[in-house]
Amino acid sequence: MEFAATCPDEAARRRTDATPRVVCGRVNGRPILEKAGPLRQGLARYFRNRVPDASEVDDLVQEVFTRIAARDSEEPIEHLGGFVFQIAANVLADRARRRFARKAEAHVPFDAERHGDHDFDPHRILAGKETLRAATEALLAMPHRTRTIFVLHRLEGRKVREIALQLGISVSAVEKHMVKAMQHLSAVRRRSV
Repeated sequence: MEFAATCPDEAARRRTDATPRVVCGRVNGRPILEKAGPLRQGLARYFRNRVPDASEVDDLVQEVFTRIAARDSEEPIEHLGGFVFQIAANVLADRARRRFARKAEAHVPFDAERHGDHDFDPHRILAGKETLRAATEALLAMPHRTRTIFVLHRLEGRKVREIALQLGISVSAVEKHMVKAMQHLSAVRRRSV
């Protein structure tokens, strides 16, 4: 069956025409959803053949009907079936662009066994905050150069040779500062336990 879509003023001029008209989400004045059954089944089959995740099929079909209802054009649709499947192809293309932009293939679903089932106990959170505060105080208590070398090596992952070149000191001096920093942190940790 052929359908034609027009805007309300166009539909009023052509009421005598026997071709069903799609006007603002309605076919001959009746909601398009009454004619959507066969289209919905065809669209679902179309998406099932092209989308690996079956849970997305209903959402994609709904997106097609949403776009049809939102259509704001005065041009008639001569072949509703072709029009609907062109929209379906556009919905798939938009889905692919979104997935690529969001790097959806790199997402990992949450798995309690793999990611751990962490309990966010307030006591554990408080203990973590106190440990962080103690570590920050220990770092700030170090001499400036020792702290800088420790941060560059341990936190920023720089190599000892790079640090020596950057600070204009020998590799041996960088190593001595690292030993001094580790001794200081160990002493602070022993005192806090």
